[in-house]
Amino acid sequence: MVVIMQTFTPRSAIALAVSLAAATQLSPALAQTETSFALEEVLVTARRRSENLQDVPIAVTALSGDALRMRGAADISELAQIIPSVTLEPSRATSTTLTAFIRGVGQQDPLAGFEQGVALYLDDVYVARPQGSLLDIYDVERVEVLRGPQGTLYGRNAVGGAIKYVTRRLSDQVDVRLKGSLGTYNQQALVATASAPITDTLRVGATVARLTRDGYGKNLTTGEEHYDKDLFAYRLSAEWLPSADWLIRLAYDKSDDKTNPVAGYRPFPGAVSGVPVLDDVYDTTAGASEQISTAGINGNNQVEAEGIMMSIDWNVSDATTLRSITAYREDYTESVIDFDGLAVMDFDAPVIYDNEQLSQEFQLLYNADRWNAVAGFYYLDATASNDFDVVLGQIGPVTAYTGGTVDTEAWSVFADLTYSLTDQLSLSVGGRYTEDKRTADIFRANYLGFGSPFLGNDSAIFLGATSDYEASNTYTDFSPRINLSYAINDTATAYAGYSQGWKAGSFDPRGANFITPEVERGFEPETLDSWEVGLKMTWLDGRAVTNIAAFYSDYEDMQIPGSVGVDSDNDGVNDGFVGTVTNAGKAEISGFELEGNIMLTERLSAQMSLSLLDAEIKEWLFNGVDISEDRAVQNTPEEMAYLGVTYTLPVAKGDLSFNANWSYKGDVTQFETEVPVIDQKSHDIINASIVWLSDDDKWLVGLHGKNLGDEEIKTAGYCFGSGGCPSFLGLEDNTTVFYAPPRTVTGTVEYRF
Repeated sequence: MVVIMQTFTPRSAIALAVSLAAATQLSPALAQTETSFALEEVLVTARRRSENLQDVPIAVTALSGDALRMRGAADISELAQIIPSVTLEPSRATSTTLTAFIRGVGQQDPLAGFEQGVALYLDDVYVARPQGSLLDIYDVERVEVLRGPQGTLYGRNAVGGAIKYVTRRLSDQVDVRLKGSLGTYNQQALVATASAPITDTLRVGATVARLTRDGYGKNLTTGEEHYDKDLFAYRLSAEWLPSADWLIRLAYDKSDDKTNPVAGYRPFPGAVSGVPVLDDVYDTTAGASEQISTAGINGNNQVEAEGIMMSIDWNVSDATTLRSITAYREDYTESVIDFDGLAVMDFDAPVIYDNEQLSQEFQLLYNADRWNAVAGFYYLDATASNDFDVVLGQIGPVTAYTGGTVDTEAWSVFADLTYSLTDQLSLSVGGRYTEDKRTADIFRANYLGFGSPFLGNDSAIFLGATSDYEASNTYTDFSPRINLSYAINDTATAYAGYSQGWKAGSFDPRGANFITPEVERGFEPETLDSWEVGLKMTWLDGRAVTNIAAFYSDYEDMQIPGSVGVDSDNDGVNDGFVGTVTNAGKAEISGFELEGNIMLTERLSAQMSLSLLDAEIKEWLFNGVDISEDRAVQNTPEEMAYLGVTYTLPVAKGDLSFNANWSYKGDVTQFETEVPVIDQKSHDIINASIVWLSDDDKWLVGLHGKNLGDEEIKTAGYCFGSGGCPSFLGLEDNTTVFYAPPRTVTGTVEYRF
């Protein structure tokens, strides 16, 4: 299979899809078997109108809220076990900052100036920053994941794909739900949801969630829990339907995460302190939260995020709808990053992120017999800022302060038109024009002392500035899309298409313009051209669906950020750092994806997915030399597979469902170069659930076991020591690794009034 993927091209992708489609066709006798049961139709709004998932000629996966609660899904990172070509993980040293990659496209860095390659939407509102974006799953109607460039249908342009988190619409009846959970590591969760009609045209609702858990490990220095959870969140909403042609939705949400700081596991002993390697990968000896190095934020680790949105739909006629989506969001983070993971102050960083955004979107939707069209205007005014100290406590002590604010003012117009050329053949064409203006205000300086004056140390001695500039760039682009779909019959649709993704350039707040004046020019945009063919089939009289997609992407000027140590006084010890951003020359990413769902009997069903990816850097110029052979595409395993089996039988006036599922992911390279101590080897995850649901849907009782094999799975890391790191910083051999949850078991009870 590796040989096949290395020679994967658009032509071979088409041939593979056609051959697999032929292989999965049923014999006439089997296809004509009549049954009294079938899979439920899945409706999505991926193309800005409600459609059967099987009729949408793009690679999209939809998971309903009911399906997610039946498997006990906790947050959206679990979707990566099910959906092909997707990686979703918490960013380094965080619990709720999202790192997302789809088909080899994403962004690891959460700093100001770096926009995510995968767009996240909360009820049609684009969430510009990754802080607080690793959303917990509650009060959700469905989650849709679109793979490949997006931009001609709605919202913000996205290079890699989009994740749409859709909350539940309010009922016209009184609806009250209570859900409680208890689990290993003293997990406790309570979610309460209520909605009610106030009048015939006005409905209101609210959801409150309190989610806590002890740590998977211990902080042996502070005595606190490590990898714990402490989250309080709520959501208020209202819907007003003044007439049959109007719908006005208003929603406000807020979350407050007080989870303890997360420090990585040290695979090597302290080079100076001699602290040994710990036995448990979930334990730590990090002490930065109690040291003077983080006194400027009082050792606090907290993420607060909130937002308000209003959407207005006006059905002007049976064929035409006008829509407005207005939203404001903000988040504030104080974070303790202990790069060394030790009690000593070798390499600590207190960090503040402060973000806000205002967005406005207008859409015109037209649906007629042969025509379906979307046209829109999108505006975003966003400010992302960060302030942080890098405290090298055993060198000097020296502190490198970085303060950066990057403003984004962007507008775009987009349109997408689908025309039915015949009853079977449809053509879609679309385009998006975007103008992004980025304005940066950057200051960096070195100080003698445990911290800078910007984070509370007024006695720090100024040693010199390394960056001080203001700069602005405006980037423009036109991104096209074309798609041709053919309904082979009532149960099969084939499609082929081309789309382009684009992400504007920006400024790295860690860049040192006194050393490298070129950083004032910022880094350049990146562009991805994607060709895709697919086949969607429903067979066995509606008892089975099979969706196949094959794609080839040409990725230009990939934005790859990083940090390296700097020896300012030439004494052989790095006493500072500088940010680096590379517009990598070129990468080629091709792949094959398969998703299937089949009801073998009325009580037994199976679900599967598969992705095979070939992601390769083709050109990476460094000082005029092509070093692409030593570079890799981040967070993109070559293989992914998922298989789930569900058996349901009637028990005590309800249905008892048994589900077991297995997921597999191939080797993952965390950064652009291989670092074996941080990179994750291929691994399996086995989960199982037992859920009883009453016939009237009022009671649900479930038991969910996750990672039953207790695999130790690396999700991220910092590399400033040995083991293949690009440079050293600090004296303690500072390489650390972060891990996904170990084996957990959770019991859940839910009651609907």
